[in-house]
Amino acid sequence: MEYFQEGYIALFLIICIGYIIGNIKFKGISLDISAIIFVALVFGHHGVMMPKIIEKIGLILFVYTIGIQAGPGFFDSFKKQGRTLVVMAAVVIISASLVTYGCILLFDIDVPVAIGLLTGGLTSTPGLAAAIESTGSPNVSIGYGIAYPFGVIGVILFVRLYPKIFRVNIKKAEEEYESGTVDAFPEISTCHFVVENDNVVGKSIRDLKVRTMTQGVISRIKAGGEVKAPTSSMILGKGDIIKAVGTQDALKKVEILIGSQTQESIPLIKGYEIQSILVSNPEVVNKTIREISQWTSTYDLTITRVRRSGIDITPSPNLTLQMGDKIKISVSKDHLKMVTKMFGGNSKKLSDTDFFPIAAGIVLGFLLGKFSLNLGDSFTFSLGLTGGVLTVAMILSRIGKTGPIIWSMSGGANQLLRTLGLMFFLAAVGTKAGSSIVETYNEYGSMLFLAGAIITLVPMFLGALVAKIFFKVNVLSMLGALTGSMTSTPGLAAVDPMTDTNAPSIAYATVYPVAMVLLIICVQILASLG
Repeated sequence: MEYFQEGYIALFLIICIGYIIGNIKFKGISLDISAIIFVALVFGHHGVMMPKIIEKIGLILFVYTIGIQAGPGFFDSFKKQGRTLVVMAAVVIISASLVTYGCILLFDIDVPVAIGLLTGGLTSTPGLAAAIESTGSPNVSIGYGIAYPFGVIGVILFVRLYPKIFRVNIKKAEEEYESGTVDAFPEISTCHFVVENDNVVGKSIRDLKVRTMTQGVISRIKAGGEVKAPTSSMILGKGDIIKAVGTQDALKKVEILIGSQTQESIPLIKGYEIQSILVSNPEVVNKTIREISQWTSTYDLTITRVRRSGIDITPSPNLTLQMGDKIKISVSKDHLKMVTKMFGGNSKKLSDTDFFPIAAGIVLGFLLGKFSLNLGDSFTFSLGLTGGVLTVAMILSRIGKTGPIIWSMSGGANQLLRTLGLMFFLAAVGTKAGSSIVETYNEYGSMLFLAGAIITLVPMFLGALVAKIFFKVNVLSMLGALTGSMTSTPGLAAVDPMTDTNAPSIAYATVYPVAMVLLIICVQILASLG
């Protein structure tokens, strides 16, 4: 082991072995990247240590990229039916924290070890990062390593067994979900209408405010046998046929405004093309469709839909474009090149990473974390490095753009930096904790395993109870929300095969950012007790 004392060679050896072990699956369950910390514990037990800077760099990169990814979802989680799931997640996280505090009092467990049990029981690496930064103790990693395996297995067992124990009819739950859930992003379709309403005949599209009144978009018009591209000044005549794009609700409003549906279709306008363009030009990012239409009015351009994160969105006038959106347009061939340049259309640019916003965001996070709030003589609260960087990252990702600076980053770049940071962090904290793992186990024995199991199971039971009795949450959404509250991706993977709907995935994505942030706050509160 002397050869590894310098740490840098050991770092990559730990990562290599961790990846090999993490990819081993037993009945569909694997440790994945978290296996690195178990390998690091062994190396640390044999005297291998990492330079402290590796831990700090890993922590900062990991937390910042998590914040950039989670920011928009965190703020959107408080809308509509997501509030119910957020309350459910709060029940899980707060009850888990209270159970942890109870274990500290009942079993006389060292506070850093207990907080490690909390983050391991909830399989939360962001929580682990916050715990180590808040307590300054490597023993957090010991608790995490002890509780993590059951944290993974326990969630999977719970969500798989729950429908059987409580005799849940999954088919009925699917029907209830599909009929009762109001989708925030309804499916977009097209329909043709005949201009029959006397109140619209002889008026321009601008005067009728079709997009504002109906949330639908007119993509083509056939007047006097001639197919035309719609412009705001175009006058509608009796018997004209229009093609509209929008949700079912929007198309019904178009029918009321314009006239009855027709089976007659409008062919593609001669000299026009339907194209999908990636938004990669910083100049149009954070601009609304209304603002952009002022620029494009001379190009005979119609934006018919926007695709974002795999979801089709109606291009309403107030919709703000984001970097990486894919817009579907109808435009003349003469103007296609100019319009493509205007929006960007450059997939390579999306994969490029500008490191200035990343470095600036981290510096801002560091400064925010330095501020402290005095709550009486005995308690001082500060976000610290982890909370400061995370908070700034979420706010910046929500803002999206400030002048020429784009704070968001592409999914590929985010994934690379996040994984790199996490690997460095797990290897560093694992070796540090490994030096005292035997002494800690000798002091507490199997009691730590029992405490970890309690911290995993009790909050899930309480969360399920609250969801069923007080909120009447659909069981598929409930199971997805539970896995999100426990920040357990393997748990979600266990729920998904149960249903053909996307209910578990939507619920998971809704509560995950909130659960992650709330856990970090609870970790810092518990750390103040030590």
